[in-house]
Amino acid sequence: MSPIELRPVRSGADDDAPEHRERLLRRMWRVLEGRRALDLSVLLISGCTALLTVLGLVMVLSSSSVEAIGTGGGSYALFLRQTAWAVAGVAALLVFSRLPVRVLKAMAWPAFGVAVILLALVAFSPLGVTVGGNRNWLGIGGFRMQPSEAAKLALALWAAAVLERKHRLVTQVRHALIPVLPGGLLLLGLVMAGSDLGTAIILAIVLATVLYVAGTHWGVFLTFLALSVLGILALTLLAPHRMVRVQAWMGDCSDATDPCFQPAHGMYALASGGWWGAGLGQSRQKWSYIPEAENDFIFTILGEELGLVGTLVVLLAYLGLAIGIYRVAAGTTSTFIRLSTWGILAWLVGQAAVNIAMVSGIIPVVGVPLPFISYGGSALTLSLSAVGIVLAFARHERRRAVQPDARPQADEPDTDPLPVIPTPALQEPR
Repeated sequence: MSPIELRPVRSGADDDAPEHRERLLRRMWRVLEGRRALDLSVLLISGCTALLTVLGLVMVLSSSSVEAIGTGGGSYALFLRQTAWAVAGVAALLVFSRLPVRVLKAMAWPAFGVAVILLALVAFSPLGVTVGGNRNWLGIGGFRMQPSEAAKLALALWAAAVLERKHRLVTQVRHALIPVLPGGLLLLGLVMAGSDLGTAIILAIVLATVLYVAGTHWGVFLTFLALSVLGILALTLLAPHRMVRVQAWMGDCSDATDPCFQPAHGMYALASGGWWGAGLGQSRQKWSYIPEAENDFIFTILGEELGLVGTLVVLLAYLGLAIGIYRVAAGTTSTFIRLSTWGILAWLVGQAAVNIAMVSGIIPVVGVPLPFISYGGSALTLSLSAVGIVLAFARHERRRAVQPDARPQADEPDTDPLPVIPTPALQEPR
């Protein structure tokens, strides 16, 4: 007698499981891609921006109090300044979020021209101010600003406006090359004239992202990447103070005068935070171990006081901001909106990634602030203004979604979507 073979009975629900999973995946991708209402995008962008800004004010107060007392300005001096800039930035956000797309597009060329003039004044006029070895400040009387922060936003808008006019010709080398590449290299050159390598890297990331998303000729894209990499390597090798940073990144600290003293103590701060941190205001490394802890290395103070949980909250906030901005870019048929949004996304999230990698010891110190969190009025105001522009784009797309039969305005052509960002091909179940 042969043994009885027992086989499991398959239910109809098991047969439908792959189809249910495919439907769920398709719905999740549509939510991420922005195919549904853009209210989620606005909520993500606004909520994550507010969280990062408030957290930044708290950490500026905590990290700057010691040095502020030492300079005789009072423990709240830098915090009050940053709060004033935050109020100005929120006002700018609200103003930009209400502007029509045609106005934002019309601002692209003037903004680029103003950025070039201001950067030239910083590099070649007595108005330029050198701080920390970088000549990237413009001083007029008692007022100082960083034109390089405005250049990031101007580059994103200007490159998008130019490439939109050539969106059917960007695969040709001549049209993809002029004037975007010379204009971008002009901004990079003016920034590097002030020895600000960190800002130059961020500008290169913004321009490379816009060129890629626009689907420019691969030769132009690779040429720009090669020129950027070679330029960064040359400027690093030819500058003794940058080579010192690279050597410090690869070596060990022996005394308090070593150039790796600041990043080493930044690592100590992150390591000593543990899971939950030492508590707000309880950092030890901010007591002159990390110079100007409220600036580029503020993430290390945050990790020491709020622990791994606090750093993960910040990372999730940047991830939520990236998803919200991506949804706006993916849900539009306007080339200008798509390219501008991708440029702003590359700026804010790319700069955050560079800063966190820098203070974590993954890359050498390049000197870029953490968006929304580091101390700095120019950076905070321009970052909030960029968020306002993205919200204006989201409002524009939501209005078009409510009125799908509305004809596009003459200066806002309903262009074909760009096919350069691949998405998974999810087919309807048969």
